[in-house]
This record gives sequence, C-alpha cells and structure tokens, in this order.
Amino acid sequence: MKLFLDTADVAVIRDMVPTGMVDGVTTNPSLIAKSGRNIAEVIAEICALVEGPISAEAVATDFETMVKEGDKLAAIAPNVVVKLPLTWDGLRAARAFADKGVKTNVTLCFSAAQAMLAAKAGATFISPFVGRLEDHGADGIGLLEEIRVLYDVHGFDTQILAASLRNPGHVSAAAVAGADAATIPADVFKALVKHPLTDKGLDAFLADWGKTGQSIL
Repeated sequence: MKLFLDTADVAVIRDMVPTGMVDGVTTNPSLIAKSGRNIAEVIAEICALVEGPISAEAVATDFETMVKEGDKLAAIAPNVVVKLPLTWDGLRAARAFADKGVKTNVTLCFSAAQAMLAAKAGATFISPFVGRLEDHGADGIGLLEEIRVLYDVHGFDTQILAASLRNPGHVSAAAVAGADAATIPADVFKALVKHPLTDKGLDAFLADWGKTGQSIL
C-alpha cells in the first residue's frame, strides 16, 4: 500500500521525504487555506519535492469551470492529479480528464455505489472517507472492503485511496482491507513507527550493551 502525506505544508513534506516512504501527497482547499499561500505556488513546490501523485483540488461546482480549473492545475507539473468532488459534474469532469489522459482523484466518497460510478467515469483514484463515516456511526473500514470486492469482481482499474485516517489502527486496517494507498496527516504518519514495547525493548538492549563497556566504532 502506498503512503501519501495529507498536507499542504511544504516544510512538513521536506522533513518527511528523506524517510523514503512518502509515495505522494494530497491537498484540499482547507489545507491550502491553512497554508495561507497561493495554490499554484504550493503545488509546484510539492511536485518538485515528491515524484509521486500530487492531488490538487478544483473548487468549482459546475462541469465547465471544473475542467478549466483542472486543466490549469494539471499544467503545473506532470505528476499533478486533479481532485474532483463526487457529484454528477465532478464525475463528468473525471470522464473528460480520463479521455485526455489526465489523472484524477474523486473525493468525498461515502458509499460503494459512489465508488462504482467514479470507476465507471474513469477516475484514477477514489477517496473513501473512513473517519468521517465513523463519526456518523458507519463502518468506514467496511466500506473499503466493499469497494475492494466491487472493483475486483468487475475489473475496475481505479485505485482505492483511503482518506480521513486518524490513527495508526486506521492505516493498518486500510492496508488489510486492500486499499491501494492511504493518505494520512504527518502526525499519524510518524506515529506508525511507535510502539511502547519497541521503546522498552530498545532501552533494555542499550542498558545491557552499556554493561559490556564495548564500542562498535
């Protein structure tokens, strides 16, 4: 499963890239607003740092303007993925972009039926929102499993990009459910490596090593 950073903070991305584990980045209007910067400048900087897919979202709600915005975003760099809402106009735009070879990420998915429509529209990625579904008492991970089965049964190429993942448990569960990728905030990304028994075991090893009086170097 590929791991994407969900942020528009270039400093955070620059800090995480050296791990070699950042396969892509997703942004949205809220993250761009939080950055306080121009969207084109931010996306260009991110694309220069990360070779993988970089999602940049169109904010228009009508088909014609979505396509115009998407064209402008896609022109920033070859690895830009145009992010579109799961609406009829968004799906029409996804098809228009698919027909001309532009990758898309259809976002705000909350049902398997929506995921099916996005796949039929030619979306490159579908973004089911796990955490937001759970906020409403629904099974977010269960949705990922449903979409995985649906796509496999019907041979859809659209990749499942698990979104709204709020803790390491969500990330692990998304991987087990068969998500192709997961997009996660930096704090959750960094938390994946942590476990109290790892820390406890390392402390014990170091204490025992200290008793030997040796140095490897």
